[in-house]
Amino acid sequence: MIHRLEDALALNSPRHLPRVTPLASLLVHGSVGLLWLLLFAGAFTLGGVYAWSTGLAYIVYDTVLLAFVGWQTLALMRPPAPSAAPSRIERLSVVVAAHNEAKVLVETIGSLLAQDEAPDAIVIADDGSNDGTGALLVERFGLPEPALGDWSTSPTVPTLHWLRVAHGGKASALNAALVSPIEACRTAVVMTVDADTHLEAGAIRAMRRAFSDEPSLVAATGVLKPVCGPSLAGRLFEWFQTYEYIRNFLSRYAWMRVDSLLLISGAFAGFRREAVIAVGGFDPDCLVEDYELIHRLARHSSLHGLGWRSRVIGGARARTEAPSTTAAFLRQRRRWFGGFLQTQYWYRGMVGDGRRFGNVGRWMLPVKAVDTMQPVFGLTAFAILVVALVQGRVGVLVPVSAWILGKIAIDLCFHLWSVQLYRRWVGDATDARFGLALLAALAEPFSFQLLRHLGAALGWVTFLTRQGHWGKQERLAAITASEPSGQTGR
Repeated sequence: MIHRLEDALALNSPRHLPRVTPLASLLVHGSVGLLWLLLFAGAFTLGGVYAWSTGLAYIVYDTVLLAFVGWQTLALMRPPAPSAAPSRIERLSVVVAAHNEAKVLVETIGSLLAQDEAPDAIVIADDGSNDGTGALLVERFGLPEPALGDWSTSPTVPTLHWLRVAHGGKASALNAALVSPIEACRTAVVMTVDADTHLEAGAIRAMRRAFSDEPSLVAATGVLKPVCGPSLAGRLFEWFQTYEYIRNFLSRYAWMRVDSLLLISGAFAGFRREAVIAVGGFDPDCLVEDYELIHRLARHSSLHGLGWRSRVIGGARARTEAPSTTAAFLRQRRRWFGGFLQTQYWYRGMVGDGRRFGNVGRWMLPVKAVDTMQPVFGLTAFAILVVALVQGRVGVLVPVSAWILGKIAIDLCFHLWSVQLYRRWVGDATDARFGLALLAALAEPFSFQLLRHLGAALGWVTFLTRQGHWGKQERLAAITASEPSGQTGR
């Protein structure tokens, strides 16, 4: 079965099917790079506010995206339309890929078992752990230790299974579970849940209902809330990331509205099993296997006229451990952005091709082409501003300050709007507060935003040097069972 996945991957992944880059893609990506060169040159040749043209372009682009998200998310202000009971309820299994996750695994399994609609099966895809994960599964759940490549079932929790595979990375562990011989796991829908992610009440019910309601749905993401460690740095990172996640998931909703959602969070996602197998499963050579898989599903669907859809499910909520230190945050963002660049490069043939790929090729991927350079624009604009400040160039600083204040005002309004929309969408299950949202909007451009850009710039370095190793995220076990479902405790 693994060979079947490998064959399907070779037939469906553009990285195995080298083609000449289409002219439209060359024009889109080339224009973005050329624009940066021209605007950067303006810092040395133009005066006044135009010397900061890189920053002006960054502000205009970001504001246009905010306006798009704001417009598309207006639909959240309307009451959801009642849906008829599905003709059948899909069977659903959960796969937890785990490599050395002993600190957090018990709580994650507990959140799955506590669901009001339990999954039909839970598979712990043990990716060669050597930290005591195996002993934990034996002691806490009575699971017999299987041989490498084999599996066992808990005598006390019949839906819980332990699949042991050689260490090959998260994608390989997920693929092994997809095609495992465990009969109970061969369900129509497969959910992936990270070992540090805890599902809130009703999450599986909402995910199962979404797939039961819509046969064309092949991938869906739940809504995640970040939880960080109890240190001062952890609390600051959680504060910023809370509002970042709110904006990001609203953005996913907006792109979903125009049939262009490509970002499904593998930390908590649902997939139609046969569709994933048909395109080759998760790619072990990709740095962000969940993001790349959605591109492959979208490409396959368009080329074969299947009408597959991806969605974000507001009623399916979970808490996930997020970086609590600067070093951990930069490692995470380096991996995310490096994988994003890798995927954008592999799927460059879809960029600008609206005829074959619809809004994904017409709008989403060209926007992502601009996003490849967004951190470069942001850091360049900051560097030019610092130089002007050091040199005391009042003719630049005064008009630039007006633009920055205007952008902060726009961000303040959007922060407040996004918190209101998010509360309506997820049933008020958020700790976000309007006052803290205002403070975050004021502080973010000069702190957290720069860190995001720095992490992305490191992703560029890693992508260009083709580094394939990423440091493992240290688990802090920041989410505890004492936190009631639906609350972050912060």
